[in-house]
Order: sequence, then structure tokens, then C-alpha cells
Amino acid sequence: MKRPNILWICTDQQRFDTLGCYGNSWVKTPNLDRLAASGTRFDAAYCQNPLCTPSRASFLSGRYPRTARARQNGQCLPADEVLVTRILGEAGYSCGLSGKLHLSACDPRVCPVRERRINDGYSEFFWSHHPDGHWPKGDYNEWLRDQGLKYGRQQFGDSKYVETSMAAEFHQTAWCAQKAIDFIEEEAQSSFPWLFSVNIYDPHHPFDPPEEYLKPYLEKLDQIPLPNYVEGELEDKPIFQRIDHTGAYGGQKELYPFNKMSDDDHRLIRAAYWAMCDLVDAQVGRLLDALERSGQRENTIVIFMSDHGEMLGDHGIYLKGPHFYEPATRVPLLISWPGHIKAQISPALVELIDLAPTILEASNIPIHPGMQGHSLWPLLTGQVPANQHRDSVYCEHYGTTHHAPDKPSAYATMIRTESHKLVAFHGQQGGELYDLKRDPKETRNLWCVNEYQGTKMELFQKLCDRMAWTVDPLPIRVGPY
Repeated sequence: MKRPNILWICTDQQRFDTLGCYGNSWVKTPNLDRLAASGTRFDAAYCQNPLCTPSRASFLSGRYPRTARARQNGQCLPADEVLVTRILGEAGYSCGLSGKLHLSACDPRVCPVRERRINDGYSEFFWSHHPDGHWPKGDYNEWLRDQGLKYGRQQFGDSKYVETSMAAEFHQTAWCAQKAIDFIEEEAQSSFPWLFSVNIYDPHHPFDPPEEYLKPYLEKLDQIPLPNYVEGELEDKPIFQRIDHTGAYGGQKELYPFNKMSDDDHRLIRAAYWAMCDLVDAQVGRLLDALERSGQRENTIVIFMSDHGEMLGDHGIYLKGPHFYEPATRVPLLISWPGHIKAQISPALVELIDLAPTILEASNIPIHPGMQGHSLWPLLTGQVPANQHRDSVYCEHYGTTHHAPDKPSAYATMIRTESHKLVAFHGQQGGELYDLKRDPKETRNLWCVNEYQGTKMELFQKLCDRMAWTVDPLPIRVGPY
């Protein structure tokens, strides 16, 4: 039997609660909701770092960020790391990508032309780290020039925080999808299996949807709920949260300073973010239609996910950083393969590093010995119950975000069980502890509450164990001494 094709859709900075199937009644995501109904929807999937490069290096290698040696944005994944896409390519898969990869420094001052690549396995590579003019040699920008267009954004009304960008048909999200559609149709008659990574930049900030996607939200703007923030809740939480409350990425005053923003600002940003998610859904619909039209849906695994979440003003913070709240670390994860993967909702605790070994097992390819993830294939196929996988998820942030010279950089780790979450800030006083059953919105920090000290010590033990288990399995031991 031919190995399955794999359509791997990864958005950027999309939190878990942005789809209708996850309970959001505001967004319009019929295509993703349909995909969820045809396979397994994971309700507790977590990234291993709430930043782009560490997360992507982790789930593509099946290894924790510190183990894969790409724990920060601006670092370059070492060339000897083995990605799941490389393994597939060497096993006979035709592999392609459109959009963002971000396994290397993506700063034009460091890499002025394109992102540096290692042996990533992609034979088709349509690269667009982000759509604006920083990367004139990016494939999306070159495509725009071929259309006689130039990428641009416009301030929306008098808002300081929301813009509008290209019309949907010329948007980077649509371009990523079209490149995948072209690939899917070209591969329809091939005797070889394929993998295509659709790495859409949205809904990453800046919050700049096409105007036609934003307009429907404007009629009900005053009904949009405000961020989950309780005045004063940051006083007994780590200093990094109070810093980012005044501006994202270490208190940068121009970057969404929550403490200076109005309710209208918050609602408009939320509307723009949801509009970007709606555009993603429309393009997913085009991708699914292409699979059906070309007769490949029945032999294609479709994965939809994001690399990490977005605070979106919750807890008084925008964007991302050393923050391990659910909106920052919990992501949507849908996996579908008709006739092979069960239609179910799984509450199991899942880590994104579990995807690489899952893909290999589904493709009947041996799992690489350096991988640390646990394959989800038994759960997906009903060999184990839908709630059985891990007893905790682990996330880390080792100096990932940049802070001003007079402000410390965070080294922090998180352990999350079914009922509790502990965040340790190493070298700092204090931390975070939440009872997720009593306080699912994570507003009350129990770190210093006497009745929770036993729970805190139990979680510290689990955290220490999880940190120890991030040790590199390589090189393989070949003898007793």
C-alpha cells in the first residue's frame, strides 16, 4: 500500500480558542470545524516554547528546544539536527514548503537575502518569512511584483494598533495555500508519496487582516469580550509580566502597552486577530477542496496546528514572552485521515514534539533514535483510549526574548498536569502556581498560599524529572563500557 501523503498546515501565533470547534462563537471557521469532525481534535495540545524558532525546531526534530540547540529566536538550528521532513525525503517522499520556516536567524541584518537552510528535506521551497518589505527576495514578494503589486499596510481609522493589508486574493495566506494547491495537483499522478508544509504567517502580529474580513466584526464591536484581566493580578506574579504589561517584548512602549490602551483598542485588536483566523480558514477550505478534486483526500493525512499562542491582552499582556498561560502555550491541533484516524475529541495532554514520531509511525518509517516525542498513532487509531497519552506537558523559555540591558531575561520552565500548572523562574524569587480546576482562567497565583505548598513540591518534583528527561538520547550507546 502506498504510504500516505501529508498536508501539514502550521499557522503562526494562533491560540487554541480561535476555532468554532473549540467553542469560539465569533469566528467563522467552517472548514476547520469540518476537518475536526473528520478526525481527532486535541483539546490539550501544547508547544514546548512559546516563541517561533524554539517551537519549530522542536516539533520538526521531535526534540526539546534545549536539546535541539535552538532555544531562542535569532539562533540557527545546527546542521546536524535531523528533521522529520529530511527523514521523509530520504525515504522517498516529495517534500515541499510554502511560507515560513524560521529555523535560522531571520534578521535582514544577519541574513540579508534569505533564511539559511540546513538539510531540511524540502525539494520545493517557496519561502516567505513574513510578508512585508524586509525580504524583497522572498518568493511571496517576488510573486507580488509579477502581479504589478507591492506589499503594503494601511492604518485602520485612527487606531494605533490595527491596520489592514492586502486584499484576500493577494494576501500571503492565500499565496501559501495556492503554492500548496499547485503542488497537490502536480503530485496527483505521482507514484511517490508527498508531504507539503503550508506555513502561514497569520495570525501573527501586526494585526492587519484584509479589510473585507475585518468589516463583519465592526457591526458588533462593542459586544466583543474584553481580555481576561483582573486589575492588580500581576502584583504577585513574576516581574516579566509587569514589564510586558507596559509594552510587549520587554516593555517596548510602542508595542501594545496594555496599561495605556482603551476598551475599544482591545476589542478592535481582538476583531482583527479573529478576522485573520477567518482568512486562514477560507484558505484551508481551498486546500481541502484541492485534495478532493484531485482524488487524494482518502490517502492524505491532514494536520492543522500552530507553533504557539498569543496573549491577546489576557492577563494584561500582548504577543508572547516568558508567559506560560494557556493562551500562550496551548494551540489548536487537528489530525484527519478518513478511514484510518478516529473521529473523536481527545482531552489527552499532548506535546508538539509528539508530531514527528507520529508522522513517521503513520508512514511506516522507523522513528529516529534522537527523537524525544511520543507517537500519537496508537491514540489516533483507537489502540488506546482518547484520554491516554501523557500525565504532564513541559514547556521551557531559556532567555528566549530580548529585554533592555537593565531588565533581566527570563529562564523559566513549566509543568502542566490535568489539574495544576507550575512555572519556575530560575534564578528569581517566586513563580506561578494555578489550580486549573478552581481557577481555569489563571488569575490567582497560589505560589505562596499555605494549603498549596504540598502540591507545589509535588509539581517541582515532576518538573525536575521532566527537565532531566530532556537530556539528549544521542549518541546511541554501543557498548557496556
